[in-house]
Amino acid sequence: MIEYELLKIIWWVLVGVLLIGFALTDGFDMGSMALMPFVGKTDDERRAAINTIAPHWEGNQVWFVTAGGALFAAWPMVYATAFSGMYWALLLVLFALFLRPVGFDYRSKLTNTQWRTSWDWGLCIGGAVPALVFGVAFGNMFLGVPFTLDETVRSTYTGSFFALLNPFALVCGLVSLSMLCAHGGAWLMLRTDGDLRQRSAKATQLMGIIFLVCFLGAGAWLYFGGIQGYTLVTPYNTNGVANPLAKQVLTDMNPGWMNNYSTYPITMLAPIAAILGAIMIILGAGKNKAGISFTGSTLAVTGSILTAGFALFPFLMPSSTNPTVSLTMWDAVSSKNTLTVMTVVASIFVPLILAYTTWCYYKMWGVITNKHIQDNSHSLY
Repeated sequence: MIEYELLKIIWWVLVGVLLIGFALTDGFDMGSMALMPFVGKTDDERRAAINTIAPHWEGNQVWFVTAGGALFAAWPMVYATAFSGMYWALLLVLFALFLRPVGFDYRSKLTNTQWRTSWDWGLCIGGAVPALVFGVAFGNMFLGVPFTLDETVRSTYTGSFFALLNPFALVCGLVSLSMLCAHGGAWLMLRTDGDLRQRSAKATQLMGIIFLVCFLGAGAWLYFGGIQGYTLVTPYNTNGVANPLAKQVLTDMNPGWMNNYSTYPITMLAPIAAILGAIMIILGAGKNKAGISFTGSTLAVTGSILTAGFALFPFLMPSSTNPTVSLTMWDAVSSKNTLTVMTVVASIFVPLILAYTTWCYYKMWGVITNKHIQDNSHSLY
């Protein structure tokens, strides 16, 4: 029988894997569509960009749904607090995502230029807005979310939508947006040719530069900008029954959220990977090397998410109202039996999903050209 403490760690890792999987797959969907109106100058080029993701975008979005389901099952208190406190932000993401399936299916139904251009911008919004909001949400985790818990462990959120749009969180939003746009641009470099590929390379290089500057800027702001970090007071029974009220949390300005990097030096590999990935994006796009750029964007996405996760560990949702009731991976978790059953199911189905996804990409790989669009104008998006 697996210890409760180990089960908590396993699900912290698994939810992280799901978030990274979502960012890597649906990330280039969102990024490529955010860039599409700017890099595609003709209708054929824009259709080529859309059809690079046509076979996969629905499956990629399932990673997001699965991550949300895993969050609900593994950390129900985090799910409840986040979806109630950040309701309007998540609703904004949801309505932006609505534009994607409708835009893909209806954009090319009419030949009217205004019709198609309107849907192109709808697809751009459907890619850019979620990418921005996800980064803003991560930024607010470092600042603390304004909520508290009563004696029955019922959460009360005291913030507002506009309070989420603070300067630090917006910088984090730019980190996320530029990162996914670079990832999407590198994807377009891999899957297209001609002028569309060349313009995608220039956009990828620009997004890589913006990402590197904003990523380093956010890290410097976090360390030197007076943002308080939280520290869980030890000894703490990590194998005990989940109870967010049964702990003590200290706040400190320096090193704050950077404390885990000095305590566990191996975690420094995460920001190093993100920075190295950004450099590969910039150099690869500059030399029109799609493989190097896409490898770099994959490193940047993975490194960035791990950087945030390692810095916050073990906190999942810090409270700015009362740090003591902050939700952590140790005390905002489901029961041992629930995690045990979920672990068995995940160990069977996650490898199957990964294998099937890999097979799909292998079978449907290829460069989408303008000629391919013209020859299949009635069967493609």
